[in-house]
Amino acid sequence: MPKHYRPPGKKKEGNAAKYITRSQAVKYLQVSLSVFRKLCILKGVFPRDPKKKVKGSHHTYYHMKDIMFLKHEPLLEKLREIRAYEKKVKKAKSKKNRDLAERLLSRKPSYTLDRLIRERYPKFIDALGDLDDCLSMVHLFAALPAKERENIQVNRIHNCRRLSHEWQAYISRTHKLRKTFISVKGIYYQAEVEGQKITWLTPHALQQVLPDDVDYNVMSTFLEFYETLLAFVNFKLYHSINVKYPPILDSRLEALASDLYALSRYFDANSKASRLDSEGVSLSVSQQVEDKQDETKLDEFELRLAQLQHQLPSNEPGALMHLVGDAEGNEEEDTDTRECRYLFKNMKFFLSREVPRESLLFIIPAFGGLVSWEGEGAPFDKSDQSITHQIVDRPTQQRKFLSREYLQPQWVYDSVNARIVLPTDAYFVGRVPPPHLSPFVDNEVEGYVPEYAETIKRLQAAARKEVLPMPGVGAEDLADSQTLLVEGIIDRAEAIEAAEKKEKMSTLQKQYHYELKLELQGTQYSSIANTVKQNDAVETDAGEESLSNLQQITEDVTNMSKVVMPRKKRKLYEAMQIGKERKRVRVDLLKERKKKIDAAKKS
Repeated sequence: MPKHYRPPGKKKEGNAAKYITRSQAVKYLQVSLSVFRKLCILKGVFPRDPKKKVKGSHHTYYHMKDIMFLKHEPLLEKLREIRAYEKKVKKAKSKKNRDLAERLLSRKPSYTLDRLIRERYPKFIDALGDLDDCLSMVHLFAALPAKERENIQVNRIHNCRRLSHEWQAYISRTHKLRKTFISVKGIYYQAEVEGQKITWLTPHALQQVLPDDVDYNVMSTFLEFYETLLAFVNFKLYHSINVKYPPILDSRLEALASDLYALSRYFDANSKASRLDSEGVSLSVSQQVEDKQDETKLDEFELRLAQLQHQLPSNEPGALMHLVGDAEGNEEEDTDTRECRYLFKNMKFFLSREVPRESLLFIIPAFGGLVSWEGEGAPFDKSDQSITHQIVDRPTQQRKFLSREYLQPQWVYDSVNARIVLPTDAYFVGRVPPPHLSPFVDNEVEGYVPEYAETIKRLQAAARKEVLPMPGVGAEDLADSQTLLVEGIIDRAEAIEAAEKKEKMSTLQKQYHYELKLELQGTQYSSIANTVKQNDAVETDAGEESLSNLQQITEDVTNMSKVVMPRKKRKLYEAMQIGKERKRVRVDLLKERKKKIDAAKKS
């Protein structure tokens, strides 16, 4: 008998026992395919890719432990009850039994996903780390039109819009926004909450067209889970800053579609109330100690009132706002939050009708600016003389105020990404603005630094009072190129280029010192020139010799490394070199395009 022979009917082993196909799983759980798919989405169960596919490569496989995990899920029984209930309603309607159908519709079974949220995310930091797709999905559905045929209901759209505005209001209030970028798909945002970087995409405020090749039932299932998750996260974040959740907004502002402004006002009201309560509690404790010493007892309300009257002079206007501002200033903030909070300090913005209003209402307050817009419910009017910047996105502006600057919306986004207030000359109305650079791209890693990125870097250094090296001089010029090449920090072409730069700089430095020495000795200029030419010839020969030596060293290092490499690592190294070569070709193409654009501008 062979060693691995297994008689028919015996227990399976290996991948045949560990993995199960989707059709087998549906049959095992005794549910329909749609219910199985919904259960997998809500529980976070995904297909696996086993090394050996027993039933063939055209099947979808699941781990048997995941299927057993689904089998004992209480939500599975609830979904079965809902399916049985739908059959009863359908049967009552087909029999024209209206009374029974109405009674059944009033007793529809329901379920909540709170337990699943706590099960999948035992810690709050886990929920924050998995929030990217959640925010993108919620913001997407908040911009979609309601469509009954695709099961996109109005109340779900309103709920998504409410959750997205609550999230944006928290980020804006706590100044946690870090990056933003406008693309063809929409507007990308990145915030940093409790050390976790969260990136999401919001669609442009345009009429959305629903394609027919999308399964909206699957998206609705994901959205159902994401709505509950985002509600939990918002609840936790709001309570962390002593704000009640869910917020109660001004109905007038809600009717005017000014939800973000209504939420900011709600934050202001809650922060004032919480600070007054905390002040009253602390003052009551200190006063009780004094009362024990003086043997006098006062009521808690009288203590709070007396303390407020003591700290807030009646003849000083806006004293309460000063107290609130002092309390906010005492809170511990990291460097990034402090830098973002005061970027647009003492600036008042007014938004014209054609600019992306919701995006700017989210970004500008997040960086310390005051903002208003054209329409009802605005904090201040367009004719306010204290407005410093008006955001306009039209070719010309008919009526202008001399006390403010008229800028394109890109100036706000570029200033936010650069963390400095950029010069406004290039962003005036009617001018072609500079290129909108993505803050999510590392130019140093890509190997190509755009010209405007260099300009922004110089402006940042000037704002921080730093001194940058000369243009074209990098870290590789200051270090030994041979060491960087051996360590794998730079490739061969970069090492040769760095060696040439270093040799050139050392030659110029020696020439300068030699000329200075001859001048101190009183030598005439003609003899100095002849001597310098002779030295230049000698230095050129020495430079060419050192360059050839460097090339020989790089070739020897590369050949020796490839000789001792195993075949698998050698293939990987060759693939890396192919990738570097492709990157170099792409960078050369970008540089060539830049030269052509500059030549076209000059001509």
